[in-house]
Amino acid sequence: MATSHVLYTGELRTTATHLQSGDKVITDAPTDNYGKGEAFSPTDTLATSLATCMLTTIAIKIVKHNLNVDGMEAEVTKVMANDPRRVGEIIVRVKMPPNGFTVEQADLIEDIALNCPVAKSLHPDLKQTISFEW
Repeated sequence: MATSHVLYTGELRTTATHLQSGDKVITDAPTDNYGKGEAFSPTDTLATSLATCMLTTIAIKIVKHNLNVDGMEAEVTKVMANDPRRVGEIIVRVKMPPNGFTVEQADLIEDIALNCPVAKSLHPDLKQTISFEW
């Protein structure tokens, strides 16, 4: 079964529909590439997918350790490169809630995040700069 349907709606904009839920995501070309910048660009969604995957994977895997990670946050910065134009670096700053994690728990959480499916799916030439705030 297909995952999504993407419709080009004109003016450098698409609407992607998640087929299982019907949820929609709009993308817009960035202003530095002839777009309006009124929504996530395709490369924004790529960079943001890394952070959402990290947080989701942490939440999935940490359940068996009885740790509360509610309130985790991530700030994402996408750095573009040229020749060819591509995402050259994704910077993710993960901020963990102040739940008194031990060093061992923090190491476990960081390892889970760094090995999430999106992190492992990105090309090795795409630099991933990940930091954690405890």
